[in-house]
Amino acid sequence: MGLDFLFDNLRNPALLFFFLGMFAVWVKSDLKIPANSSKFITLYLLFSIGFKGGQELSHSSITPQIIWALLFGIGLSVVVPIYCFTLLLGRFGAYNAGAIAASYGSVSAVTFVTAVSFLEMMQLPFGGHMVAVMSVMEAPAIVVGVLLMAWFGQGESQANVPCWSVVKHALTNGSVLMILGSLLIGYLATDTQAEGIRPFTTDLFKGFLVLFLLDMGINSGRRLGTFFENGWFATLFAIGVPVLNGCVTAYLSAWVTDVEGERLLFAMLAASASYIAVPATMKWVAPKANPSLYIPMALAVTFPFNITLGMPLYLYLIQ
Repeated sequence: MGLDFLFDNLRNPALLFFFLGMFAVWVKSDLKIPANSSKFITLYLLFSIGFKGGQELSHSSITPQIIWALLFGIGLSVVVPIYCFTLLLGRFGAYNAGAIAASYGSVSAVTFVTAVSFLEMMQLPFGGHMVAVMSVMEAPAIVVGVLLMAWFGQGESQANVPCWSVVKHALTNGSVLMILGSLLIGYLATDTQAEGIRPFTTDLFKGFLVLFLLDMGINSGRRLGTFFENGWFATLFAIGVPVLNGCVTAYLSAWVTDVEGERLLFAMLAASASYIAVPATMKWVAPKANPSLYIPMALAVTFPFNITLGMPLYLYLIQ
């Protein structure tokens, strides 16, 4: 894998539309995707990847390897926010540190979807259980982040939310519920039933992914200014921590699976940061945390880095 591989990845239409969105903001264009359409596209992507993952999972029995993969994913979503919080506490305070740590310990479903599309383009196989791994990694990091806020936030009332309530809110978040529900439905559906909606679940996927990344580019471009106001440390963190998480996980995942596609997905999940489920939860349990800090870090810096440079880097290390 050399520079040609990297340039091929950068010429991917989906990534180019992401940059088009950022360029549109830079030239102050009125290009935008309506909010309702953006939400529909998000739900469609989560539905498609969840349903296809459930179908793949239904074709295999629950093996020790799958159980270890689930435990490995949960372990990542617990360890990452703890060490991130330690790095951030002194500079950003308990609530901002907790929100950022929860973001980087949790996962980005869209990053996962983009990685799946990349693996299909490269014709690298992976198991459907990886969708389940992604699903179980969402909530633990959020719970850990909120508990760290409560512990180090000196008992301020906004962090005193019952743990069970945080878990419930994380699991019933629209994006989490959609992908978990689609995974279950895909698992229960027969091959004949799934074939009936295949044009919708598969054939339209890449087109919707392109539109979604265009929307992400627009949103990222709008938030960059606010993000850079927070200084160089936030920028270094938003790049350095994903690289560290992705590279270490690319290596450690060999203990769980020897399938290259699955190892790349583990690395991408570890390197990703949530900008959907975590902000929705933090708005409820920690309104003092500054969303203009942790959302741009995840969306405007970490997300584009992972899908342009991070993905080929982690695959190079794996191979």
